[in-house]
Amino acid sequence: MHIQDYWLILAFFVLVLVPAPFLGRYIFRVMEGHKTLLSPVLLPIERFCYRLAGVDSQAEQDWKGYSTALLMFTLACLIGLFAILMLQGRLGLNPEHIAGMDWPLALNTAVSFVTNTNWQAYSGEASLSYFSQMLGLGVQNFVSPAVGLAVLVVFCRGIARRSSNSIGNFWVDMTRGVLYVLLPFCLLLALFLVWQGVPQSFMAYVHAKTLLGADQSIPLGPAASQIAIKQLGTNGGGFFGVNSAHPFENPTAWSNLVEMASIILIPAALLFTFGHYVKDLRQSRALLASMLILFVAGFAVTLYAELQPNPALAALPIEQSGAFEGKESRLGIAASALWAVATTAASNGSVNAMHDSFSALGGMIPMLNMMLGEVIFGGVGAGLYGMLLFVLITVFLAGLMIGRTPEYLGKKLEAREVRLLVMTLLVMPVGVLVFGALGVSLPGPAMSISNPGAHGFSQVLYAYTSGTANNGSAFAGFGANTPYHDVMIALAMLLGRFGFILPILAIAGSLAAKKSAPQDGNSFPTHGPLFVTLLTMVILLVGGLTFLPALALGPIAEHLTLLQGF
Repeated sequence: MHIQDYWLILAFFVLVLVPAPFLGRYIFRVMEGHKTLLSPVLLPIERFCYRLAGVDSQAEQDWKGYSTALLMFTLACLIGLFAILMLQGRLGLNPEHIAGMDWPLALNTAVSFVTNTNWQAYSGEASLSYFSQMLGLGVQNFVSPAVGLAVLVVFCRGIARRSSNSIGNFWVDMTRGVLYVLLPFCLLLALFLVWQGVPQSFMAYVHAKTLLGADQSIPLGPAASQIAIKQLGTNGGGFFGVNSAHPFENPTAWSNLVEMASIILIPAALLFTFGHYVKDLRQSRALLASMLILFVAGFAVTLYAELQPNPALAALPIEQSGAFEGKESRLGIAASALWAVATTAASNGSVNAMHDSFSALGGMIPMLNMMLGEVIFGGVGAGLYGMLLFVLITVFLAGLMIGRTPEYLGKKLEAREVRLLVMTLLVMPVGVLVFGALGVSLPGPAMSISNPGAHGFSQVLYAYTSGTANNGSAFAGFGANTPYHDVMIALAMLLGRFGFILPILAIAGSLAAKKSAPQDGNSFPTHGPLFVTLLTMVILLVGGLTFLPALALGPIAEHLTLLQGF
């Protein structure tokens, strides 16, 4: 490693952790309707949106009404985006005259962006018009993370409120998330990216001749605005096919640093938003500590693995040993490893290197990050509500060990909440192991695997892990654009999204209706080192051991084979 690698790592953590407490307090004030610096400008727009939609912003919903509104909105978005992708050849803003998508790919893409996954089985500049990129995918890049934020806020209210049947208003929560949180920060980031050289135009592609006389098409388009929201909204879908490995999406070292930090910024801030809801910032610091332990450990393993040469080329200098293959050669191995861990710790999925080219262990850590349920920061809202599910599981297990009725922040966990928690534990195994097993067992779908042996299995395992975890990154060698995989990965994405959201809303409604029991010296503390250690172990044991046999067949077997020189 070079000195600039250490500065990059330090700058990344500073950009994420220093503003997080302030941004977290701002988000709390926004979601609860308090005045902020942006209120004079945005409050009239917010009120106009309610009048236009016929929404009573003062009326709250119970968890069933909230769930119904969320599902209706999601269905409308899914149908609308599917239609845009199918009909894009007849719509405007299409200077390259790109035809509409086939229905399996259109369905997969629509589900992908509506569920905040942004899995891309296509190349953006070759398959989508400007209309589809901006009014199709771009709109979903704002509203899908806003839905995740709304669900998190409901969960926070469920824990904080007492004897209440209402948990908020979906339309109000989603509108505030878009207007006050995502739009302003995306505007600032987009301006920064334009300054760094990212295109932002409606020009047609530039056609040129290379020095060898070949024809070359240079794609342009409104890229900066899309990249800003893909990072800040933990969406991850690239405007160009190779995502942030493309110099138009990620032109400089500064753009690389800021885009990486943007992935984690809002998820880190939401930890402090939660602390303000429950009026105890010690809870925020405890959750942050657990996330940082898992993040730093994963990054250390990935970086170490990627700095090791291929055993068959160990005698050569690092630059010639294959370690740079597939990496971001402009910025170094450390930048690629840090991005890979950040994008899979959050449910972002953007890449600045090809994960298919990582070493066996280096590629396993991003996969494991997703298998844990995207709770190491995770997506906007989705990461923290996933982590809070593990918190409740930890409290339940601790209660069993000490013979007390489990409770969290004064709310007792009873049979109904425990059943709902168990339901969420089944989501990742079904989507990854069951759907993935079908993908490698059926003769037709198995033809999408480009590599034999353990690495080929890892490609399928990664794809279905990414889909179910709503991440969207991929081992690039997997041929996912077939009717079978388009449909099955779409089902995995829907399962990964709503298999968590619906139980979480039900738990929130149940907790909000409970009275808060007074906490005394006999209550299990959920903010100290003991709880942080216990929570981290539960995440690794409950979340990780489920997938150990599959990892043994994939990246672990590949690593052992590599050590044997095969």
